[in-house]
Amino acid sequence: MSSNKISNCINQRPNLVQKSVATHCPYCALQCAMWINSDNEGNISIQPRSNPPQQFGLCQKGWTAGELINDPSRIKKPLMRESVKDDFQETSWEYVIDWISKKIKDLQIKHGNNSVAVFGGGGLSNEKAYSLGKFTRACLGSAMIDYNGRFCMSSAATALNRSLGLDRGMSFPLDDIAHAKTVIFFGSNPAETMPPMVSYLNKQKQSGGSLVVVDPRITPTAKLAHLHIQPRPGTDMAVILAITKLVLEDVDVFNYAKENDKLEGFDDLVNSLDCFDLILAEEISGVPVSQIKQVAKMLLEQKPAIVISGRGIEQSSKGSDSVNALINLCLVLDLIGSRYSGFGTLTGQGNGQGGREHGQKSDQLPGYCSIKDPKARSKIASIWKIEQSELPYEGLPAIQLFDALGKDKGPKALLVFGSNPVVSAPFSNKIQQNLDSLDLLVVADFFLSETAKQAHVVLPVAQWAEESGTMTNLEGRVLLRQKAFDPPTDVKDELWVISRLAKALNPNLVFPEEASEVFEELKLATQDTKADYSGISYKDLEQGKERMWPSSSRNKILSTPRPFEDKFSHEQKAKLIPVFYVSSKEIIDKDYPLYLTTGRILNHYQSGTQTSKIAKLVAASPQCFVEIHSDLGREMGIQNGDLIRIQTRRDIAIANAKLTNNIRYDTIFMPFHWSGIKRANLLTSQVLDPLSFMPEFKLSAARIEKV
Repeated sequence: MSSNKISNCINQRPNLVQKSVATHCPYCALQCAMWINSDNEGNISIQPRSNPPQQFGLCQKGWTAGELINDPSRIKKPLMRESVKDDFQETSWEYVIDWISKKIKDLQIKHGNNSVAVFGGGGLSNEKAYSLGKFTRACLGSAMIDYNGRFCMSSAATALNRSLGLDRGMSFPLDDIAHAKTVIFFGSNPAETMPPMVSYLNKQKQSGGSLVVVDPRITPTAKLAHLHIQPRPGTDMAVILAITKLVLEDVDVFNYAKENDKLEGFDDLVNSLDCFDLILAEEISGVPVSQIKQVAKMLLEQKPAIVISGRGIEQSSKGSDSVNALINLCLVLDLIGSRYSGFGTLTGQGNGQGGREHGQKSDQLPGYCSIKDPKARSKIASIWKIEQSELPYEGLPAIQLFDALGKDKGPKALLVFGSNPVVSAPFSNKIQQNLDSLDLLVVADFFLSETAKQAHVVLPVAQWAEESGTMTNLEGRVLLRQKAFDPPTDVKDELWVISRLAKALNPNLVFPEEASEVFEELKLATQDTKADYSGISYKDLEQGKERMWPSSSRNKILSTPRPFEDKFSHEQKAKLIPVFYVSSKEIIDKDYPLYLTTGRILNHYQSGTQTSKIAKLVAASPQCFVEIHSDLGREMGIQNGDLIRIQTRRDIAIANAKLTNNIRYDTIFMPFHWSGIKRANLLTSQVLDPLSFMPEFKLSAARIEKV
């Protein structure tokens, strides 16, 4: 429906008082600008708003986001039970806060501070992410915190920090894409996962640019491409290394990279490629040598160029190395720091960028500071008004944390904010079993998610339009979601929940409940760090002014659209990181002859907790499916819609067959938005990248059969 039609529908009833509030979408990391309209009878509608990062409308999820607010299935009072075998009973906030705090104190007296763990989410605002890290470390005195961004951005973050010294997912504004002569996506499908971004690709195409997509599937993004490359799942690195070796055969590129005093490690990079050739790359990946040469030629001759990675190459046991291989390629071509060129990675969750900057990660303090750094520890301890000796060191990354739950020396309690690991974590049956072993599971959510259904306590929290807070989108652009209206009476903001729990546990600590107050503390905590927010004014954000971090009050730098334009962060140098191709941990064989890969689709988001409540989105994508190549389906006697059993070395899932020619013959694809026996993450592996601890979601050996 057009914005005019929406306005007309509202204005047909003149007795209604209409209010419009400028805010941002509750879904992906584009954080598209929108108006949320409401009236005194509770009617809600959405309109697109012309403001960065998008100026070209909304996707279906954004248009329908208002329907979540008044959904009858949302939780409106705290729920609790002594045992998970009992039914939930409604209770008061006063009682449940007291009950949780007493339970936490008892467990910590018996088992130590680390017996209580916290798991956060990449959809939480910057203020919530900061407060959650502070609560865990200062109030609980526990090292045990991580978040679901470990499943999303950790490999790209690791690679960016290793090579460039700074993890900002995109080192350029989105609009630069429209001006690039060549754009290459490795393992990303923005036409489905963040559709408004396609407008930049259309502008790039109209100006004569070329688009390359590397993906085992012919996705909607691949259909826009001038060149689509279909490697076997898990073999992208072989293609990247081959392209890099080819571009280094160009004399000008070789000499530039060798003599560039801003690049460190050139000789090691060249030596690492000695034993790698095009024929080997073709054998490993299945990508013809001719296509590899074509990409190298485009990068050499059609600049400026932008290279973008996504979960397709990052959610792997070698995801960090694969991203480092891409960054190496961009560095030797002098793309990073040049206008309309660069390397970027598409952050998935709404605050996937900000969520990993401010203390939710197991090894980080606010501002991207290492939890081992004595200066950072001293500074943060001073701001939090605790002794430095009280500040824990690093805890366990997500999968190790989940594996430790309920064990002799592991956490006995878990508090979950903004995440649904029963659906989103790999080998999820195992995760479920570990959650069942806990003495205390507390989940803060606005719907009864699959994880909440296993909890002892469920805390009803406000939705995106019922609270204010800052988000940092995939460009590093800091945005303000503004409160449009109050939540139901007994529904509270997570900042309120954290503050009240902290007060019950340690009344000497101060935890502000207002986002604007937390933001001021966050600015102080990040001043002079890599992710410096100190120069950002909350009032400026309220007025819609653009601010991209780093933003320094000390250096009077308000916004940094291109952080590597003048220098890199490793003593003003970038590091070329030699990487070597290794096979994925999981291989296909006669028993499991197919590659299973997973991902998102257009009409749903994450674990489906939100989008499964919206009738229009469910009608568009009503059931879980598994994509199977049409030829393979015919050979196995499978027809469209047949129920299919998908089995890996871990578990079995059931989904409806979707026959298509848009996928490799040896590959099947399953979206991860459904629960129960339809969970794709029943099948996925807990094998981890050794550097980022990212699970290998994108590759499982599988077999299929009709049910």
